[in-house]
Amino acid sequence: MTGIQRIEQTFIRLAARDQAAFMPYMPVGYPTPALSPAIFHALVDAGADLIEIGVPFSDPLADGPTIQAATQQALAQGVTPADAFQLAAQLRAEGVSIPLILMGYINPILAYGMARYVADAAAAGADGFIAPDLPPDEAGEFEALAREHHLALIHLAAPTSTPERLELAAAHSTGFLYLVSVAGVTGARAKLPPHLAEFVARVRAHTDLPLAVGFGIATPEQARQVAQLADGVVVGSALVKRAGADSPVAAVRELAAALADAAHTG
Repeated sequence: MTGIQRIEQTFIRLAARDQAAFMPYMPVGYPTPALSPAIFHALVDAGADLIEIGVPFSDPLADGPTIQAATQQALAQGVTPADAFQLAAQLRAEGVSIPLILMGYINPILAYGMARYVADAAAAGADGFIAPDLPPDEAGEFEALAREHHLALIHLAAPTSTPERLELAAAHSTGFLYLVSVAGVTGARAKLPPHLAEFVARVRAHTDLPLAVGFGIATPEQARQVAQLADGVVVGSALVKRAGADSPVAAVRELAAALADAAHTG
């Protein structure tokens, strides 16, 4: 099964159950490289349907303070994109079969070598990519390489996106489309934006792709609300914060299980 097929089949299976996908994000190497595999296994065990493996970068412009601090800590411990590939390969070797999506910025991809990055990701068992600072109209080379390896390239759409930009992002995305719930950076927020239902409906008019909503979702109740609107619920900062706490594996597993249950029950 190709990476694109694995993602597509996941959403088809969940839709048949009338469930939204729970999609946690976690940076590789956090809180330490030694603990990182156990953190990802905790997400899987808790019920994750897809996982975003964060590739640490020094200037993560789309991320708020929690993820910025976590990725800086990972970088300080020597984590590189190669460690993300190694983690993906280890998870596959240890029986993880859900989609694994590499979430990272374009500068490290270019520094690594785009063709080598995509080939190494494919060899490691990754299923696709999210590059938040790569607009779809500048992604032709990346898109062609991903297609060559049958991997998904997922673009982002924001509440400020024009109809033309929504069409473009949808036309160049495979697997699903990532909806940024707010015009801002990642991070837990006290409540969901009031425009979210209208935003999701507006995007649905432009594509049949599954829609996953991220940025600002922190609690099971918020995840439940998003699951009633969209096909996927992305949670990052709230889980990353747990990974930095005492007993991080247990703390991550506890919150992830509650979020997964909320996403699956709506």
